[in-house]
Amino acid sequence: MATTPISGRIRPAQRLTLTDDVYESLKTLIMEHAIAPGERVSIDGLARTLEVSPTPVREALARLESDGLVRKRAMSGYTTTPLLTRTEFDELFEMRLLLEPAAARRAAAQADAEQRRRVREEAAATVAVEAGDGYRRHAVFTALDARFHGLVAEVSGSGLLRDAIIRLHAHLHLHRLYFPSAGTGDTVGEHKRIATAIAKGDADAAADAMHHHLTSARDRHLPAFPS
Repeated sequence: MATTPISGRIRPAQRLTLTDDVYESLKTLIMEHAIAPGERVSIDGLARTLEVSPTPVREALARLESDGLVRKRAMSGYTTTPLLTRTEFDELFEMRLLLEPAAARRAAAQADAEQRRRVREEAAATVAVEAGDGYRRHAVFTALDARFHGLVAEVSGSGLLRDAIIRLHAHLHLHRLYFPSAGTGDTVGEHKRIATAIAKGDADAAADAMHHHLTSARDRHLPAFPS
């Protein structure tokens, strides 16, 4: 896979928020494929590019490893995680379809008034970035999507269920694979239907709406794979 040169694509890391800034810079490079999937990551090279010492780069890579975006192997260092295969993609959605409708069902059954308000408010959030602004728009949208799903999982009241959903890092893996920007409006509408069912305390409708949303999202991402 051809890669875009790193030089000139990112600004030097700001010293006031060094670790976070390095983390965000590296995540951007990985998500944009400026560091290609499966490519070896040079700590010293990245430190020179970002004009920092190797220490914050190592700290950022440790965070990215927990995100599932890089892998560390003994004696060989870090490499970026390969893109999802079709089998891994199918398994990811199989897990989501097991976990997230259950979370939505629990959220509808037991959320309090404040939690229901938060879910509806989150579902109504929009992307305040121009459509042509490439990665920034995609990053904002995927962050909103992750936040909504994370909130539903949190409101479910099950810590184990919430942790399992968040650990999938589905938004990161899917964004790297393919971003169907035409589906943004569909996603917002689907989130609103889930939120409405939760707000009404309709557990069956909430589970059904989440199931529909996930199967629709799966179909929107399928063009990433050869037919």
